[in-house]
Parts: sequence; structure tokens; C-alpha cells
Amino acid sequence: MQRRQILAALATLSGAGFAGSAFDVLAQRTPDVIFVPTAFETVMQMLKLAEVTNKDIVYDLGCGDGRFVVTASQQFGARGVGIDIDPERIREARELAKRTGADDKVRFIEGDLFEADISEATVVTLYLLTRLNLKLRPKLTKELKPGTRIVSHAFDMGDWKPEKTMQVSGSSIYLWRIPARG
Repeated sequence: MQRRQILAALATLSGAGFAGSAFDVLAQRTPDVIFVPTAFETVMQMLKLAEVTNKDIVYDLGCGDGRFVVTASQQFGARGVGIDIDPERIREARELAKRTGADDKVRFIEGDLFEADISEATVVTLYLLTRLNLKLRPKLTKELKPGTRIVSHAFDMGDWKPEKTMQVSGSSIYLWRIPARG
């Protein structure tokens, strides 16, 4: 019965010229993981492991509150892009960037990280689940340039062995590089 009520409401909205937005709201994908903030020490160690510099463009896929790209900007001089599907997280990220003065070097995109264009990244940061890293892996290897560094907090990429692994505050962090194509 509830489904019929929703469809009836959509039909009413459609007649009023609101169909697109009503359907968009219902069709929007929800986050694959809950937001769990990464400790500042771990953020710093991941960025150091990736050897971030002021020449880098750091992409954080599933950026949450924006702490990776803001830190990359403030501590290493990098530019950054955060992508998250959750509008609340994007709002928080933009507020953090503005509050810290990093908003001229970072931007945040509300969208699906599996659909976003990530080709300009020189560093990618992740704090997703292994199953999501595995789902993302073909996109990373196809879209990123050889030499692009990928760092992940706590979750690996299955049979793709990391170049380096470190322990930080009881968690593993991993580093991979996109290999040369040949």
C-alpha cells in the first residue's frame, strides 16, 4: 500500500511540474559505507606515505568531512578534490575548507565516486571497504596515469599487493602506484 501512495504522490507532483526532482530524490544512491572520521595522525601518515607535494592533485574518494584534501592543501601545498555521495558530508567539507582558508585550493563534488572523472588525480586517498576498493580498482587502473599513488586506510585491494604497508595507531595503511601501461 505504501508504494501506491508514493506513486500517487509522484503522479500529483508530475502534474505540478515537479516530476524530475521527485524521481531524482527517490533514485539517488545512498552511501556504501558509513562515515567514520580518520584520525589526524593517520591522515598525515597516509599523505606522507604517498609523498604528497605542492605539485599534486589529491582526490579523496568518499571524502566525508574533507579532512584529507584540506590537510593535503594546508600541510603539503597540494590542490585537492573530495567526492562524496552524501550532501551532508559535502556541506561539512566545504565548511571545513572555508574555516581553514583552504577553499581556494580544494573543491568538493557531491556525486558517485564510481561515476566521477578522477583522471587528473596524482594521488588518491581511500577509506572504504575492501569490497569497494576491489570494485573501484578497474576504474583506478583505467583512468589514472601511470605513477599515480593510491593510499588506503585499513582496507587492501585483494591480490594487488601494495608497494608499501605501514601500521598507524593499530591500523594498516597501504600504498600502490598505477603501473606503466604496455
